[in-house]
Amino acid sequence: MRTCSHIMIAPTTSLQETIQIIDADARQIALVVDDHSRLMGTVTDGDVRRAILRGVGLNEPVRSIMNMYPTVVAHGTPSQTIYALMLRKGVRRIPVVDGGRRVIGLEMFEDYVDSPKRENWVVIMAGGLGTRLAPLTDTCPKPLLKVGPKPILEIILESLIAHSFHRFFFSVNYRAEMIESYFGDGRKWGVRIEYLREQKRLGTAGALSLLPHEPAQPILVMNGDLLTSVDFGHLLAFHTENQSIATMCIREHVHAIPYGVVHIDGHNFLAMEEKPVQRMFVNAGIYVIAPEVLRLLEKDTCIDMTSLFDRLASQKSPVHVFPVREYWLDIGKMDDYVRANQEYGEVFL
Repeated sequence: MRTCSHIMIAPTTSLQETIQIIDADARQIALVVDDHSRLMGTVTDGDVRRAILRGVGLNEPVRSIMNMYPTVVAHGTPSQTIYALMLRKGVRRIPVVDGGRRVIGLEMFEDYVDSPKRENWVVIMAGGLGTRLAPLTDTCPKPLLKVGPKPILEIILESLIAHSFHRFFFSVNYRAEMIESYFGDGRKWGVRIEYLREQKRLGTAGALSLLPHEPAQPILVMNGDLLTSVDFGHLLAFHTENQSIATMCIREHVHAIPYGVVHIDGHNFLAMEEKPVQRMFVNAGIYVIAPEVLRLLEKDTCIDMTSLFDRLASQKSPVHVFPVREYWLDIGKMDDYVRANQEYGEVFL
């Protein structure tokens, strides 16, 4: 049992503060308690992401999103009973309470099992021309441009290794030999790296047709120009729990219109909205794909991931979205590259 006083919060704590508490601690949970440390509810990463999808503001009190009926155990419950309860309920964190429901501690799934390597394959799209970053990409592929002391692709690789992935496929085309020379077979990082060599542009989904065979586990696919601290374990768990055939990570994008917007009906003036702010979700360039999806792809045929998702949705397949609330930056333009270098030390060190 672990101590948990530093993750105990009041019901009036804002969602923003709660996110900071969850992210700062390995326990990845916040316990909502009253003035006498009695448990009122819990908040996990999943609760936060569902709240974001519902449009809950970051200044809202956490009571509005907490799970008011979490699984708990009494102090003194045998460890084998707790482990069996975790497996049966599908939960990884269980608060320990006394007879008055006061929080005593927290039981964590990791304390009962070793963390094995993930058998999910990871495909990283690293074959683009990177024309918007010219002249930097005239002689160097974008994934090898340095952010801080390391190439973008190396930062991505090390982030994924930290999440226990060990088998990687890099989809390459433009200046592929430079990427292959730098990363080799992956033994420098203690992993296995193979290459999907595109002889022509296959798109972000078409490159998956070059995989050697259909794997047993869902495939994580990621663009090779993204820097993010997303929890890939949470992403895979979400995909599995929702029995999804394909999951797309999405990111909230806020666009401020710098003018007063006029609402009309024909020639009639209805109202004036001064400088409104539009909020929408955009594709974050990270996906989880069920192995059977590979059967839909034709060899050497160009198709983008967005088209593949449209096709799956039109077939009424279970397709889901996973909101990314952590750090995320798509290095598509020069100002993005400058920003990545400015923020590297704060985010990745």
